[in-house]
Amino acid sequence: MLELRNINAQVEAGPDESLVAQLRVRSTLRDRVLEAQQEDLEVRKIREKVRSGIETSFQIQKDGMVVFGRRIYLPDDQPLKREVLQEAHESRFATHPGSTKMYWDLKDFYWWPNMKKEVAEYVAKCGICQQVKVEHQKPAGFLQPLLIPEWKWENITMDFVSRLPRGKRGSDAIWVIVDRLTKSALFLAMKMTDLVEKLAKLYVDEVVRLHGVPVSIVSDRDPRLYLSIMAKCSTGSRNEVEFKHNFSSSD
Repeated sequence: MLELRNINAQVEAGPDESLVAQLRVRSTLRDRVLEAQQEDLEVRKIREKVRSGIETSFQIQKDGMVVFGRRIYLPDDQPLKREVLQEAHESRFATHPGSTKMYWDLKDFYWWPNMKKEVAEYVAKCGICQQVKVEHQKPAGFLQPLLIPEWKWENITMDFVSRLPRGKRGSDAIWVIVDRLTKSALFLAMKMTDLVEKLAKLYVDEVVRLHGVPVSIVSDRDPRLYLSIMAKCSTGSRNEVEFKHNFSSSD
C-alpha cells in the first residue's frame, strides 16, 4: 500500500474487499516547458501581444501554454532544448535520423526561432552519426586509368579558371591546357561569355599552330566545346580526335 502511494497511484477498495490500483503515466516535459515559458522574457512579450490582439501567429491555451499554431513554443532554455533534441535523435525509437527527418518529426510538436539550423547543428555534432555514414549512391564502376602518353602534346587535359578580375580587354577567365606527358601548360586569356566557336578558333590559333592536333582530350567541362574543337581540327584533315569526358560536380 505504501509503495503504491509513493508513486501517486490511486488505490480504492472494491465491494468484495479487493484493492484496485490505477496508475496514470504522463510526461513531465510539458510542465517543464510551461515553467520555462513563465520565466522567458520573449514569451512574456508574446503573451502581451496576444492579449492585446496584436500577435495572431501565437495563441495561449487554457493552461497558459503559448503555442505557434498547434505547436508548442519552446523558449530559449538550452537544457530544455538539449533534452528535446536528444529525445528526438538518440532515443530507441528515433535511431539517429538525419537533420531533415529529425526536423520534420519535431516540427509537428514544437517550434522555436532558428529551429531548423539548430537541429542541423545538433545532428552534425553527433559522434555516432559521424562514425556511421551510410552511402546512398549507386556503387561506382571500375576505375578507368588513362594510358601513358607516348609523345608530347598528343594527349592533353583542359580546364578553366573563372571568376577572375577583369583585365584590360575584358578577360575574366583563363583557359588552362596541359600536356599530360611533359606537364607543360598553356594559359589562354578568355571571357566566360565567349561562344564555343570563338574558343575553338582560339585553340587552333594558339595550340594547334604550335603543337599540332592532339590525339585525345580529357576534361570535365561541357562536351560541346570539345566537339567544336574536334570539328575545327578535323576540317581538311583525316585526323580524328578522341575525347574523354570525366563526370564531376562541376557539370
